[in-house]
Amino acid sequence: MTQQIDTVVIGGGQAGLSASWHLKKAGREHLVLDRGKPGDTWRNRWDSFCLVTPNEMCRLPGFPYDGDEPDGFMLRDEIVSYVERFAESFDPPYKQGVEVTRLMPSDDGARFSLETSLGVLNADNVIVAVGTHQRPNIPAWSNKFSDDIFQLHTHDYRNAAQLPDGGVLVIGSGQSGCQVVEDLLGEGRDVHLCVGKAGRLPRRYRGREILEWLRDTGLFEMPVDEHPAGPEIRFKPNVHVSGRDGGHTIDLRQLALDGVKLHGRLTEVDGYQVRFANDLAQNLDAIDKDCKERLEKLDAFIVENGIEVPESDLQPIDWQPKVEPTTLDLRKSGIKSVIYGTGFRFDFRWIDFPILDERGYPRYDRGVTDIPGLYFIGLHWLHRFGSGLFLDVGRDAEYVVEHLCRQSR
Repeated sequence: MTQQIDTVVIGGGQAGLSASWHLKKAGREHLVLDRGKPGDTWRNRWDSFCLVTPNEMCRLPGFPYDGDEPDGFMLRDEIVSYVERFAESFDPPYKQGVEVTRLMPSDDGARFSLETSLGVLNADNVIVAVGTHQRPNIPAWSNKFSDDIFQLHTHDYRNAAQLPDGGVLVIGSGQSGCQVVEDLLGEGRDVHLCVGKAGRLPRRYRGREILEWLRDTGLFEMPVDEHPAGPEIRFKPNVHVSGRDGGHTIDLRQLALDGVKLHGRLTEVDGYQVRFANDLAQNLDAIDKDCKERLEKLDAFIVENGIEVPESDLQPIDWQPKVEPTTLDLRKSGIKSVIYGTGFRFDFRWIDFPILDERGYPRYDRGVTDIPGLYFIGLHWLHRFGSGLFLDVGRDAEYVVEHLCRQSR
């Protein structure tokens, strides 16, 4: 017999658990289905992984950060513990190890029917909380590397001991790629990095944490539709910055001075031969220009509001790329591993409702779709900067649950 439930939450990470917290507070019958267990998103990160947002900005519903380093950055195992303790704090109706393979209209008296590894469930409401970063993005040309080149996505990277001895080529200079580069460099590896256009910001600026400045200038409260990039910001990479060792700036020019060999974008692979675009200097200059413009806006905010803070002590890193060949022989260079820092793809094709746009991304307003009873939370920039973070996922969950309760009445 098919089980019927008022509300099903698909996904049991911080977003799904936040929805459950508000549903429980509202007295709504519900069930959280998670293909793993609480904290798995973080448990499956590399060994030295840490947050890039300060601990004091972690504020899950009824469970703000409770440690003794509010200005620090939680390490991987501390993040897992934080999520686990949040779940324990309110005992959600939660089933782990359950895969949802299809969401479709129900013909059995409810709005929705879910095909799961437990069987079929019917529900009047569904909150999808599976996140944006669902599947590692492996480039189509990955099969053109020689068979003895070890390949790994940052999603599956844990530490340098996983890799064969020798050099490593990291493809992608976003947040994950740069942090893995630093990890490898610290282990004494010879590291090459393909540089794209992901920007950067300093960890601290004019005496304060950069995210405190972003908060004070209003970014945290800015709805996505008011962002200069509009909803397209959802699909752009985050700036590279690190919380490691107390938090520090990641500057690609400094990485070059530290021994990382920088290249332009990878454009072609043939066995051991790789080819790069001749755009390294251009990309580095674009990153510098973007950072400079952001900080100039922050300086203007400081002046306009009469804020007394130290002058900037940032100094440009004096490194310029030399004219180098745009090809590299991996074997001659001693490179035996390739790590993809190429981000993730979303996949909502299992949702059998007409809510996906031409990209396959769901259409919604603050997580509310045009399908009565169907909601999304936990997506990158769902509504605000912190929507996909510990920072604001709780507020989004509250809004969605309040809407659910109103329309159910």
